[in-house]
Amino acid sequence: MNNPEPNAPNEPLQTRVEQVLDLIRPGVQEDGGDFELLSISETGVVQIRFLGACIGCPSSEMTLRDGIARNLRERVPEVTDVIAVE
Repeated sequence: MNNPEPNAPNEPLQTRVEQVLDLIRPGVQEDGGDFELLSISETGVVQIRFLGACIGCPSSEMTLRDGIARNLRERVPEVTDVIAVE
């Protein structure tokens, strides 16, 4: 079966966001961390929670900004912001 591209507009927003997060997750897990998708607002704000080694890690802000947020905005145009919550 063919996996659709994460930016395929016919897929639901949550599915497309999860597909992008699944592309990023292995790199985060290599460092002993992880994250979970908590919600996506109607205005396109994605909330995630860091898990494992990411909790309190100084690099988690860079992971959020340069990895997760950048990739989501590039691949899922409806995403307006990505925030980490505890």
